Amino acid sequence: MQDHMHQPTHHHDDGSQAGGTLTRHTAPHAGHHQPAHQHPGDDDHAVHTSGQHAGHSTAMFKNRFWLTLALSVPVVYFSPMVGHILGYMAPMFPGSTWIPPVLGTVIFLYGGQPFLKGGLQELKDRRPGMMLLIAMAITVAFAASWITSLGLGGFDLDFWWELALLVAIMLLGHWIEMRALGSAQGALDALAALLPDEAERVTDSGTETVPVSELRPDDLVLVRPGARMPADGTVVDGQAEFDESMITGESKTVPRGPGAPVVAGTVATDSSVRVRVTAVGDDTALAGIQRLVAEAQASSSRAQALADRAAAFLFYFATAAGVLTFIAWTLLGSVPEAVTRTVTVLVIACPHALGLAIPLVIAISTEQAARAGVLIKNRMALERMRTVDVVLFDKTGTLTTGEPELKDVAVAEGVDPDELLALAAAVESDSEHPVARAIVRAARDRNLVVPAVGSFTSLTGRGVRATVDGRTLHVGGPALLRELAAVEPPALAAVTRGWMDRGAAVLHVLDGGRVLGAVSLEDAVRPESRQAVAALQNRGVKVAMVTGDARQVAQAVAADLRIDEVFAEVLPADKDKKVAELQARGLKVAMVGDGVNDSPALARAEVGIAIGAGTDVAMESAGVVLAGNDPRAVLSMVDLSRASYRKMWQNLVWATGYNILSVPLAAGVLAFAGVVLSPAAGAVLMSASTIVVALNAQLLRRLKLNPSEVR
Repeated sequence: MQDHMHQPTHHHDDGSQAGGTLTRHTAPHAGHHQPAHQHPGDDDHAVHTSGQHAGHSTAMFKNRFWLTLALSVPVVYFSPMVGHILGYMAPMFPGSTWIPPVLGTVIFLYGGQPFLKGGLQELKDRRPGMMLLIAMAITVAFAASWITSLGLGGFDLDFWWELALLVAIMLLGHWIEMRALGSAQGALDALAALLPDEAERVTDSGTETVPVSELRPDDLVLVRPGARMPADGTVVDGQAEFDESMITGESKTVPRGPGAPVVAGTVATDSSVRVRVTAVGDDTALAGIQRLVAEAQASSSRAQALADRAAAFLFYFATAAGVLTFIAWTLLGSVPEAVTRTVTVLVIACPHALGLAIPLVIAISTEQAARAGVLIKNRMALERMRTVDVVLFDKTGTLTTGEPELKDVAVAEGVDPDELLALAAAVESDSEHPVARAIVRAARDRNLVVPAVGSFTSLTGRGVRATVDGRTLHVGGPALLRELAAVEPPALAAVTRGWMDRGAAVLHVLDGGRVLGAVSLEDAVRPESRQAVAALQNRGVKVAMVTGDARQVAQAVAADLRIDEVFAEVLPADKDKKVAELQARGLKVAMVGDGVNDSPALARAEVGIAIGAGTDVAMESAGVVLAGNDPRAVLSMVDLSRASYRKMWQNLVWATGYNILSVPLAAGVLAFAGVVLSPAAGAVLMSASTIVVALNAQLLRRLKLNPSEVR
């Protein structure tokens, strides 16, 4: 096992294992968080296909609101009741008394149309909900107001101004809600607008400029300095530093050369490259994430269902209260009062505040999360995250970078550590192996002078050989030592044995048959991982780690990060069993993985979170995708879930509490004590309730969700 652990894949004894300790992740769609290219600003015209907004666009609610508001101004101004309340007398002229009825009718038929249609559909489906309650309220107000305007029965039920404001406020609320629901898509569309509309396709006769939509897999495109990638692909010629900040959130550019994957929207900053297109249209990471956002908007949550049930309850409650009110006041011998009280009950039972209570919170939460790089695919994940007891992280590519990093240098007697590292970097300088790059990078970071080399040779499965200043040097692991019959000095052997015990890859540097020293390399732990683990534990959430790596490797990372529990040497197919094991203890689990080998575990956990890579699997298995590769974004989900849950209940209690208290008062249960809720007071309180709910939901925007700001 030791030889296997410290034997190369390619040409090094680098410690790569089946679990992928030092395996470089090169998924072409890693961490992408862009939707397919489309023009920003389409949100207003997006038509919802599910829920109470089915078939309605944001623009429809917006347009109806503004016209209804304009018509409501004269209706309210010429209302005798409003004039009496505010102490003014509206001017009288021929036909002035018909302004409220005529304009109120237009408002009812035009502005109220979405609610009337929705209410009728709920009635047909025998599933009373918010739209039916709204439709009932405005229909009763409309009928009662016309009866009063026509002077029938001597009733004083002039509800034209309440009807106008009721419809206007409802339209405003639904417009705000739909805009918020569309903001997660809009935030991504704004980034998608950065994608190029055209690409330079390479042909036998040169290059031609074509629309991005005409690109096909296997096309060769030229990407010039400063230009954005028009599609997903693989570099076939040239090398450039790519700005991938729109994907990873990291400002530092990364080198991309032949064979390296590149993703649409990233920028070649300094050089031209030729790229072979691998994915276009619906097959790209962009289109996949766009579908993910669409699913997020269409998904429904338990809390939303709770609001629907509350609306159904209020419908039956208001209907029963209306019937009992009419019967009670009729038996008391006051039919006009019975009609007045009944109409008031039915008008103020409108659940508009309830209708906004939950959806608006979820909509704003989804929008805020998207702006922080957290894409909520399934809103159930948003609700469940607050109940999570343990977050189970996959190690490689999640808590670690998935790439090797030089950790230690040890030397034989009389050898300078910097000289050893410089010699190792020189021998490795012509190699493309991840371990070689890590050694060269470490020497460069220490500003060491790396000598020139010649006669570079790769020794498959053992290491590399090169000539440096006339000396033949080797760099490799235990297999190379055995081949050259080299023996480590005892002091050096004691050090390297400790490295191996903790799972590090060990490479020796030899001059002929003499061992000059050794270097150790380990999977680099993300600096953000320490903050993420500590912050979760401070919130009372345990942290566990699962990995296919050897136990000593896993224990070393866990000790570094102070993780509570470790599952090591776990095959990818068995990771979901570890989730089930935690659940069997009564714990609610959030699984965080790269979305490639972790799909069963992501699907089994209460909350599946894909981080940074594997968008295809993420769409199938995870409820949440972290657009970047920062594990601290998990904290954003925890904080957002807890905050949104508080807002949901605050709004739900306020909205239902208003109805439960106001309906009996409107019915006149305290009339004997001289306490009666007038129609005007009921309408004002109803509007105030809606405004309170909307404003309370907006307070979620103050929540700081940027991973770098979460503590």
